[in-house]
Amino acid sequence: MRIVLIGPPGAGKGTQSARLAEQLHIPQLSTGDMLREAARLGTDTGLRAATYMKAGKLVPDEMVCGMLVERIEEPDCAHGCILDGFPRTEPQAEMLDEYLVDRGMDPPVAIEIAVEEAELMKRLASRGRSDDDEAVIRHRLRQYEALTRPLLDYYRGRGVLHSVDGHGAPDEIFLRITEAVEAFTGS
Repeated sequence: MRIVLIGPPGAGKGTQSARLAEQLHIPQLSTGDMLREAARLGTDTGLRAATYMKAGKLVPDEMVCGMLVERIEEPDCAHGCILDGFPRTEPQAEMLDEYLVDRGMDPPVAIEIAVEEAELMKRLASRGRSDDDEAVIRHRLRQYEALTRPLLDYYRGRGVLHSVDGHGAPDEIFLRITEAVEAFTGS
């Protein structure tokens, strides 16, 4: 099973996807982590991606898609994965669906972690990362609304979207997410 976690920056996708991956015994693929690691290592892709991330912009589709496809093809993803931070745009979602279907795999299910902007601002400001100053945070949230929100309609139209309340303690949110996964898998 491939699961796409959708939510704005600060919604808790990383925390929740790591827990879900452990429970389901499949890898968590965080494109944000993959891009930050590539930047830290000074790879060509990483250095190019860093200029976008520092400005609070989304890294171009072709860079992110290329990294993700390489990772999905690794043996540990044979039985599924949790996608954290990908897709972020409808074209990325279409590319992912096409890639999976071309290889005889089911398209992913999508779970939205819904959190209000005021709570997101508070969470992001407390992380202390260099790409989390207030101006960059606001820019990233505007980009999310403009580019990523349409994913909800895309996945809703395919009948594979479940929205969960992202407020509360991490354990409460995780319970909501696991219930959503069980609704899709029937287990």
